[in-house]
Formats: sequence, C-alpha cells, structure tokens
Amino acid sequence: MSRTAFRRSVATATTVLVSLGGLLLASHPALADVSNGGFESGSLTGWTTAGTTSVVGSGAHSGTYAARVGGTSPTNGDSSIAQTFTAPTGANQLSFWYSVTCPDTVTYDWATATLTDTTTGTTTTVLAKTCTNGQGWKQVTSSVTAGHSYTLKLVSHDDNYTGDATYTLYDDVAFTTATPPPGLTQVSTDPFTNTSSQHATELEPDTFAYGNTIVASSQVGRFTDGGASDIGWNTSTDGGTTWQHGMLPGITTYQGGTWARVSDPAVAYDAKHGTWMVAGLPIDSNVNGAGVTVSRSTNGTTWQNPVMAVGNDGQGYDKEWIVCDNTASSPYYGTCYIEVDVTSSGNRIVMSRSTDGGATWSSPVSPSGSPSGLGGQPLVQPNGTVVVPYSANGSSIRAFNSANGGSNWSSTTLIANVSSHGVAGNLRDGEGLPSAEIDGSGKIYVAWQDCRFRSGCPANDIVYATSANGTSWSSVTRVPIDATTSSVDHFIPGIGIDPATSGTTAKIGLYYYFYPTANCTASTCQLEVGYISSVNGGSTWSTPTTVAGPMSLSQIADSTQGRMVGDYLSTSVIGGKAVSTFAVGKTPTNGQAFDEALYTAGPLAVTGGSTASTTRGAATVPSPHLTKPLPIRH
Repeated sequence: MSRTAFRRSVATATTVLVSLGGLLLASHPALADVSNGGFESGSLTGWTTAGTTSVVGSGAHSGTYAARVGGTSPTNGDSSIAQTFTAPTGANQLSFWYSVTCPDTVTYDWATATLTDTTTGTTTTVLAKTCTNGQGWKQVTSSVTAGHSYTLKLVSHDDNYTGDATYTLYDDVAFTTATPPPGLTQVSTDPFTNTSSQHATELEPDTFAYGNTIVASSQVGRFTDGGASDIGWNTSTDGGTTWQHGMLPGITTYQGGTWARVSDPAVAYDAKHGTWMVAGLPIDSNVNGAGVTVSRSTNGTTWQNPVMAVGNDGQGYDKEWIVCDNTASSPYYGTCYIEVDVTSSGNRIVMSRSTDGGATWSSPVSPSGSPSGLGGQPLVQPNGTVVVPYSANGSSIRAFNSANGGSNWSSTTLIANVSSHGVAGNLRDGEGLPSAEIDGSGKIYVAWQDCRFRSGCPANDIVYATSANGTSWSSVTRVPIDATTSSVDHFIPGIGIDPATSGTTAKIGLYYYFYPTANCTASTCQLEVGYISSVNGGSTWSTPTTVAGPMSLSQIADSTQGRMVGDYLSTSVIGGKAVSTFAVGKTPTNGQAFDEALYTAGPLAVTGGSTASTTRGAATVPSPHLTKPLPIRH
C-alpha cells in the first residue's frame, strides 16, 4: 500500500477508570488469575493468537520469556494475542508491561490494547495507539471489578512497509490490588505516548450534571505551546461515586481525526434531544485555534466523531463554552449556545446556536457593540433568557444576554472591575477567568479571584457577584475561606449550585486551588485544592477543607505561559453533594516525565456553616486602562 494513502481508525469505546502505573505499589502481590500471564511456559498456551506471534527468550520484562506480537520482518495488518478470564476476589486492577519497537509513525504502525468487560459489555482502550522506538518497558494498569469476566487483547499493527517492521513485546499480565491516595479517587489518566507532548498529563477539566449523571472532560497529553493530544471524557452515572473513562474520537490525529491538537473542553447536556455534548477547540499544525468542535453522545459513554460548529474559516479562536436550555416550559427549550472569542479580531466575542441537538450550528454573531473578551460561560434562565458573563481581557467581568433564543444579543453591562494579585511561581492561573453558575430560580452567581479585600493586594480571595436578570449585579462578595490577613492565595475557582435549590436555601459548592503561602517561588510554592460550601445562597459558609496536595509545580505540566493545572475549574452539585474533578501532580514512578492525572474527592456534602460572607472592606477598583488583549490561552 502506498505510504501516501491516508488511513484512519476511529475507536468508539465505553471505558472504565484507567491509570498508568503511577499508583501501583510494587509490594502488592499479583493474584492468581491470568493463565500463562508471564509466558514462562515458553509458549502462548492459554492465549488466542492472530497474525504473527511468538514467545522470545531474551529481553523479557521479568523471568525468561515474553510474548512478541508482530514480527521482525514487515507484516500486514494486526497481530494479536487475547485471553478471557474472571477477576478474582480482591482484585481491583489488571496490569501488564509492554515494549514497542516501531521505527515508523503512529499514522501507519502502532501498538494498542483493549480490555472488554464482558459482564457489562463495555470496552476500555487501555493502551492508546503508540509508536515509539527504544523506550523500554512501560506499565499499563486498568481498574477491574472482582467477579466480572474480561477479555484482554494485546495488539501490534504493521503496514507491511519494507524497512520498518513493527512489533511489541508484552509481559507480566496479572491482576493486582492497589490503594489510591487517601480521600481521593483517580478518575482517569493520560494513555498517550507521542513524544511531542508531555506525559502523563491531564488538566483543565469541566463538569456538567443532569439527573444523577455527571460528565467531565479534560485536556489529555498537554503540549507546552498549546493544546493536548486529545480531550478525555469521564462519566459517572451514580452522582460521582464511580467513573467510566475514554478519549473522544475523531478530533486529533491521535484518535482518528485530522487536527494536530485540541484544547479547552466544555460539557453540556440537551434534555430535549437527550444528547450530551463536549465542545473543544481544535488546533492546527501552526498552533492556531481553528474553531469549535462538538462531540455528541446519547449516554455519555459512546461518542460520535465531532461536528465543526464554528470556524474552520482561517480565523483564530480561543476559550469556547457551551450550554443548553433544559427548561421544558422555556420558549427556547432544546436550544444550545456556544460562546467563543475570535483571536484574529482582537478577541471579538461571537455566539452560535443549535436547535437540533448539536448536529448543526448557526453562523456566529457578535453581541451589540462587538465586545472583546474571553472565557464567557453562558447560562440559561428558566424563562429562556441567556446570560453570558465573561472576562473583558482580565480587566473586568462583564455580561451580555439574549431574550429571543440567540437571534440577537444585547450590549454588555459591568459586573465588576477586577483587581488581582499575580500568582507566584510562574503558575498559569487563568488570570481571573470567571466561573459562573445558576440556581433553580435563575439567579446567577459569577466567581473569580480578586485581591480587593486585602490591603496592598498581597494575595487573592475568591469573590462573587449575583444577578436575577443578568443586567443588575450585586456588590462583590468575599467567600470567607480564611482571614484577609492570612498568607493564603486562592485562585482558579469552580463554583457549582444544586439546580433543585434556589434563593436563601441555594446549596453552593466551591472548589479552588490555593497556595498556603502566597509569597513563594517556582521551587518552593506548594499547590493544594480546597473545598467550601454554603446552604443559604452564600450568606454563610462552612469551614474550608483541603482535599488534595500539596504538590510542587515541577509535578504539573509546563506551558509557555507557566506551569498548568488549567485556566478553569468546575463543580457540579447533585442532591446536595458537590462533585469536581481536578488535576493533581505526583512524583512519577513509571519512567514518564509527569504523573498528573484527574482525581475527585468524591461527592462532598454541601454542609454550610456559620462563617459569614461579606461585601465590607473592599477597596474601590477603578476602571482599568486596557492596552491590549490577554495572550491566546489555548
């Protein structure tokens, strides 16, 4: 076959919690389970084979033998070994080791592996397509449920091209027991191995909940200069207690698509059309944000290839967001909205809408006055009015709205000017991008990081403003996480509100990142994740809780704009419990540069407390003199 032919493989899979060995303790014994999992019989007894397979007596990961899938001479298509087994009592992970010899590129040759839970009928791509050469043995682990039946398929693909035979050694397939960090559940991890981006890294998650289902998405495999290898999806159908995980198909070249990278995931649900959506910012080979893709699913676990909702027109785009009107009595029930800024036009904000479950989208239009900004988070009130709070390029938080289903959009109103402390350590902190949510009555809450309550601006608090109509806004209110005289710096808030509550009984959950000591350096800063809640619409708050960290900045992905856990964070509240997924960096133990994965602290109760919020003591923040937009933040 000609090397110029374009070949695409799209895998649409329902997958489960996956990790790449970083949490697997070497002292945990393997459990009796897999037949001939170490291949020490000197044969492939117990395995079903296809294509070119053998056992080799040199270069094993442990013991004497390993399986070789593929050949030392070119072969055509897939070679594989597979085995079906039952996870024994006490097992919670299946582990195997692999070593790839692939002198070509992942476009043509690769190793991959899938794990099918035949009890539930779901399939995990536990090893995404990878083509590396001479990088040695690496470990993959995937969570399992004791008593379930599984089929593991280990594959090597070769395109039969002369001179670059591809094969993969596999060894030490076994069930194990591993314990996650106390209080945290690892939701997912980065399965990619392309050398052009950083592994293992996951960051910048968004969540959305409808009913008892939560879908979270994040960047996976971060490039230093923008975007990621793909967007991951993470879905819970039990309110955030357990999760399934996979990669969105058809966006980037790493998952059967055509784009070089993708960034800025955002999640929505369209109740009228029964459709989950994940919006993404596809990035071309010149690191230009090319528009907005929308990936769709009817169940949150099986995803279609994306539609191009906005762009692909030669302009530059950044920081899209998506929302749908889910109030059955609204005149615009089932209309979904995208906000994105056009970087090639000075961050000009545009809006697009869909009325068919995200299958097609309208030509984008600007609000009245063609405002400039980024990071808008549209919200839909029960009467169908759409309100879009956004960052006016870091200088202030403003909003605009539409009362006619997105046919046209108003001019903007000021929520508040922004005064923020520069976060230390060269951490990329979103520079005050807002986090916006809405209660059951349509009251809007917009939160951001701000230092107006601290004399001299030595650190940030998390603050918010509220509105019943999107045009008149409350005074800026400080969340009382700690004293204004403390050394703590708070940033990257993710606010969530239980949609079944409203007004003076609205239940609010707020996750955020923080430094215990604001005055730190890149080598001394300690990054942590905190949580606080209110049961009375923000009048009083609980005692804050630290849910993750400390982590050093060297443990999280690097970018040209600083170390990175994301420009934003998200919280969803279901049944009085708050759920967030967030990036946590750990010391890598499996030969990769990073171990930055997505975790959750589980559904945390919204308990509230007696510490009052306040609007008093805030310094007056004058209107800024903005000279240029913020840099592009793919």
